Amino acid sequence: MRNQTHTSVKNKHWKHLNGKQRLRYIWDYYKLLITIFLIILYILSYTLYGRLTKKEVLLYIGLVNMSVGEQLTDGLSHGFIDFTDTDAARSELRLYTGLYLTDDPDDPNYEYAYASRIKIMASIDGEKLDAIITDKKTFDAFSQDGDFCDMEELLKNLSPQTREALKPYLVTGSRPTGLCVSQKGLFNKAGFSDDVYLGVFKNSPRKDRIAEYIEYLYSEQ
Repeated sequence: MRNQTHTSVKNKHWKHLNGKQRLRYIWDYYKLLITIFLIILYILSYTLYGRLTKKEVLLYIGLVNMSVGEQLTDGLSHGFIDFTDTDAARSELRLYTGLYLTDDPDDPNYEYAYASRIKIMASIDGEKLDAIITDKKTFDAFSQDGDFCDMEELLKNLSPQTREALKPYLVTGSRPTGLCVSQKGLFNKAGFSDDVYLGVFKNSPRKDRIAEYIEYLYSEQ
C-alpha cells in the first residue's frame, strides 16, 4: 500500500511538471543509471569504430642508416599500396625511418644507435619487422649473424622471367641473403651515390608479400 501511495504521489507530481522540469526530475532520479549507460555506449562505439577503421599492415620495412626524402618515402609505402591495387583506406605499409646503427663507441650518435638496436631487435622478435633496407656494412653484419633468409627461396614463387631479371642483384655468398636494390627501379631513380641492400628476416610471416614488394622495387614505373 505504501509503495502504491508513493507511486501515486510521484505520478501526480510528474503531471504538474513542464518539459525542463521533467528532464531535471529524470536526471535527479536516474543519473547513475544514465551515466553507466553512456559509459557503456561510449566503450562499445569506440571499440566498433576501432575495428571498422583499423588498417591491415601489409608489411613492416625498416630503413637503417639511410636518409630519404618525402618523395621516396611515399614511393616506398603508398606506392606499393597502389602497385598492389589494395584499398588504401584499409591497408598500410609501416615504414620505420630514422633508424641508425653503429659499433663505434666514439660515434656522437652512439646512444641513439643503441636505442635503434633495441627497437629493431624487439620488432624482429615481435614479427613486426619483415625486412630492412640499409648500407653494405650494416647488411653484412646482419647477414653474418644469420638473420636473413635465403633470397632465392623467397623469390621462388615469382615468374621465371622476374627471377632471371633479379639474378644480377643477388648478394652472393654461401647462399644469397639479400639484394642490391639501388641499381634499378625505385632507388635507382632516387639517385643514391652508394649501393643499398635489402635483407628479409627469417621469421617474417609475410614472405609472399615481401616477394611482391621486391618485384615492385625493381619495376620501372
